[in-house]
Amino acid sequence: MNIVIIASALLCAALGAALFVVIQRMAAAGRNLPPTAEWIDELSVERYRPMMRLLDGADLEFLRTQPGFTPQVAAKLRIQRCQIFRGYLKCLSSDFSRICSAIRIFMLQSGHDRPDLAAALVRHQILFAAGLLAVNCHLVFYRFGISGVDVTNLLKMFDAMRLELRILAPSAVPMGA
Repeated sequence: MNIVIIASALLCAALGAALFVVIQRMAAAGRNLPPTAEWIDELSVERYRPMMRLLDGADLEFLRTQPGFTPQVAAKLRIQRCQIFRGYLKCLSSDFSRICSAIRIFMLQSGHDRPDLAAALVRHQILFAAGLLAVNCHLVFYRFGISGVDVTNLLKMFDAMRLELRILAPSAVPMGA
């Protein structure tokens, strides 16, 4: 019984530490913020769509039917795809952080208090960090052929914050900036 409690406490502490690290990285990524109209217009969830297919099992299934296929080929392909996927995740996290930072700047410069937006911003940041943690855990499992990885929720949160920024931006950013 004591072992279960100790193991649970250690797991909770590890997850808490990982969540803290993810939030700190997201905060650091938002420091080089260029809140210009051009930058906001360039933001698109479409640039992250390849992530949804990158770890799809269809390619591996096709390769299994080809002559010369070995488990080592599958392992090497999974390793390469995980590296590419982590690059996408890093960019997605950085863009999300920059969006959140821009929203905070617009909220500070606004003449109206928006406690609803502030609460939504904090909630989305926590959910995004937890989603990143979950995706990274699934990525480890994918690496060993155990599980798939779904980034749909992360992309939805990114897109929701991107749309909120676009709503705020016309009144806060001059279009010629």
